[in-house]
Amino acid sequence: MDNKLIYIADDDDNIRNLIKTFLEREGFNVIGFPTGDLLYERFKDTPCDMVILDVMMPGHDGIFILKEIRKTYSNLPIIMLTARDSDKDYILGLDSGSDDYLTKPFSPVKLVSRVKNIMKRHDEVIGATFDKSPDDYYMFADIKINKKTKQATLKDEPLQLTPNEYQLITYLIDNRNRAVPRAELLDKIWGYEFEVETRVADDTVKRLRKKIKDSDAEIKTVWSYGFRIVDKKEDKN
Repeated sequence: MDNKLIYIADDDDNIRNLIKTFLEREGFNVIGFPTGDLLYERFKDTPCDMVILDVMMPGHDGIFILKEIRKTYSNLPIIMLTARDSDKDYILGLDSGSDDYLTKPFSPVKLVSRVKNIMKRHDEVIGATFDKSPDDYYMFADIKINKKTKQATLKDEPLQLTPNEYQLITYLIDNRNRAVPRAELLDKIWGYEFEVETRVADDTVKRLRKKIKDSDAEIKTVWSYGFRIVDKKEDKN
């Protein structure tokens, strides 16, 4: 896909090479690393278009590498891989700023699909959510978002959002006059065509609610359907 460069870090040679083979068949340029530390050293000199990180590796684990990358590249697509299937690892990966999270064993075809969808949607969601506003800043209740820097403030204080949280709140604000179905969020934010086996939308909403709990903005659940963002001062329901 347009010679997109992807870095993979996994200490399992077979898994790393299998992922590399499948992605290269789709036209991606792929470089594999046996550790996250080696990937990060290369990344500092030559950034890539996406990173795929195993959680458990020799040296620093994938979560550490993810956090280091996020310090300067907040919008880089990152997918985490792990052999452990636990809520703690799942939530930790998303909280640290990953765009997706797959548990081993996984289908290489599914991973490739996720990669292609994230690549396709990532820039679209960031760039398109504010097309209706000609201003550099977008306001909703007491939340202010800078369209150019992709930074948000709550009551003029920095609102620290992961890329998924940023994309979610901007999409909800842009569609504030209606309830947004979960399936639509999965499609537009994460690039899933169907409501597959993931809790990513609900978990991201939960974390986002905690971060804006002192705001006049509130994310309401529409039972068995999706979510809607409202201004508490204006909402009569």
